[in-house]
Amino acid sequence: MRVIVLGSGVIGTSVAYYLARSGHEVTVVDRQPGPALETSYANAGEVSPGYSAPWAGPGVPIKAIKWLLMHHSPLVVKPMLDAALWRFCLQMLANCTEKAYAVNKGRMVRLAEYSRDCLRELRDETGIRYDERTQGTLQLFRTQKQLDGVAKDIEVLKSSGVPFEVLDRAGFVAVEPGLAETQHKFVGALRLPGDETGDCFKFTQALAKMAQAQGVRFRFGVAIEGLEQAGGRITGVRTAEGRLSADHYVLALGSYSTAMLAPLGIRIPVYPVKGFSITVPITDPACAPESTIMDETHKVAVTRLGDRIRVGGTAQLSGFDLSLADARRRTLEHVVTDLFPHGGDVSRAEFWTGLRPMTPDGTPIVGGTPYANLTLSTGHGTLGWTMAAGTGRVVADLISGREPEISLEGLGVERYGRRAAAAVSTPRLQPARA
Repeated sequence: MRVIVLGSGVIGTSVAYYLARSGHEVTVVDRQPGPALETSYANAGEVSPGYSAPWAGPGVPIKAIKWLLMHHSPLVVKPMLDAALWRFCLQMLANCTEKAYAVNKGRMVRLAEYSRDCLRELRDETGIRYDERTQGTLQLFRTQKQLDGVAKDIEVLKSSGVPFEVLDRAGFVAVEPGLAETQHKFVGALRLPGDETGDCFKFTQALAKMAQAQGVRFRFGVAIEGLEQAGGRITGVRTAEGRLSADHYVLALGSYSTAMLAPLGIRIPVYPVKGFSITVPITDPACAPESTIMDETHKVAVTRLGDRIRVGGTAQLSGFDLSLADARRRTLEHVVTDLFPHGGDVSRAEFWTGLRPMTPDGTPIVGGTPYANLTLSTGHGTLGWTMAAGTGRVVADLISGREPEISLEGLGVERYGRRAAAAVSTPRLQPARA
């Protein structure tokens, strides 16, 4: 089958790779000159199924008010006359219940755990390298209230069979010796030993080369203008370089998926949530992180990637604005120097921003649409890197007519009701052509 994948971030590239491995003829289209040059370029580096959780949860509205008043705030909202923003916020508020949190986290962990397993299998099969480490994630708590509040997460982790450890100061210093000097700032930690880390950009670049070796054609520097449809099917893609057609289409355009789908009558609540990162050269390896540390107070992740420290965080609601704000940089610098004061040279840091494609319930949108030959793979938020390999494999299975190895319950666009996608069903798929 001829398949066009729209988008060459970590999600689109993973989909293309698994489709090619399944015997399909794949073309990837992206406006950038290469893969992983937008949201996938400099994210926090976490492959964290154990930390997969929706931002919407019990108590979050009150926390959000406190965050907005913090000097180094993890949340920034730019006042805008943007109806999509306020719809997104209202939908997120509707998910801030214990019941919704448990359901949404369960869905996210299901895909994330599967994806981590797919990534390990891919690494074993291909030898792909991307500054990977398999030493887990450490979530640090500065107050006893934060530590006590992790109970609801632990319940979901237990029900999903995800290993975890609750550690005191001696315990977390044992796994992260670089915290010895600053351990007094924290009361305890939650460790997720099954989590991993790695450079998403390096991974995607390497995977794209492997996909090309399997016959995938990448058309870079090609602006996508819209999708054409007739008779309940997508008939082509309009681009700045002409019309492209295939048997099946996969939309993996991140935050830009919403606008691309609207003319087709498909309404999805994916909104861009701006994130920032700095990449800091390590000056003293013994004083740097071993894996990923998540500062629960500032919602900032600090990750070791080879000879660099990646520091990522902040949720800024400001539409598609990609400007770099010095205040956000200062927050990231504050966190990394507060945790690892001698680990890296922040004066030489690379500052970056990207748009996370968030859904109000936190769960990505993976699966079919009212159009029999259009599959969605978007809305992964901060977990695109964590969920990429599993998403690629699931989408390839769907398009190849195979039953996915995990349940897709709650992952499709149909969970948003009739306005999102009426009569969504699994498309009737043709076998792959040799």
